[in-house]
Amino acid sequence: MVRDLLRKEHKLKVNRNTVQRIMQKFNIQCRVKPKRQNYIAGESKIVVPNYLNREFHASKPSEKWVTDITYLPYGEKMLYLSTIMDLFNNEILAYTISDKQDKALVLDTLKRACEGRDVSGCILHSDQGSQYTSYDFQEDAKKRGIITSMSRRGNCFDNAVIESFHSSLKSEEFSPLDRGKLTNHTVRKKIESYMYYYNYCRPFTKLNCQTPVEFRVKAA
Repeated sequence: MVRDLLRKEHKLKVNRNTVQRIMQKFNIQCRVKPKRQNYIAGESKIVVPNYLNREFHASKPSEKWVTDITYLPYGEKMLYLSTIMDLFNNEILAYTISDKQDKALVLDTLKRACEGRDVSGCILHSDQGSQYTSYDFQEDAKKRGIITSMSRRGNCFDNAVIESFHSSLKSEEFSPLDRGKLTNHTVRKKIESYMYYYNYCRPFTKLNCQTPVEFRVKAA
């Protein structure tokens, strides 16, 4: 792309490898987004239908949940954030931060979200990531009475609400200049602070200018 722009805008004919070498020398190469692992060695894969079907409105708590994993490339080491949101009031029910993007990450988040809640019949929607298609995750959800649902492969709009939340978290709490410059402890504290702010302090128009927790409490 850079080579093509040099030819188009400056009439410079430069070899692609030369461009790459110069960019590496001055540390101006673009960051490549890490690819999400799409398999777990030796793991059975269970893919379920899209029962949510972009019906993001819920009439009561624990009727429809959405979940996703996002990258946190801001500390000394890459961290991963797993989150579960209730579509009734967009409240973040549980989240887990780990330096490993594995089954344990999503299983821990699910366990936290279910504590003290009646989740029988709840739809839990995710993408088709290996953590969610794993036998352990599907079996754990089933034992709790949860109906799992999955986005169609490569269709981010099927899980747009939670993806939008993760995008807002990153843009509001972190700067692009933070990448790799903070301590992992600082990253974790910033996530903790944002989650509290989001659930308890931030009003939403769709919730009649109430915070997610306020809306849930008044609806009870």
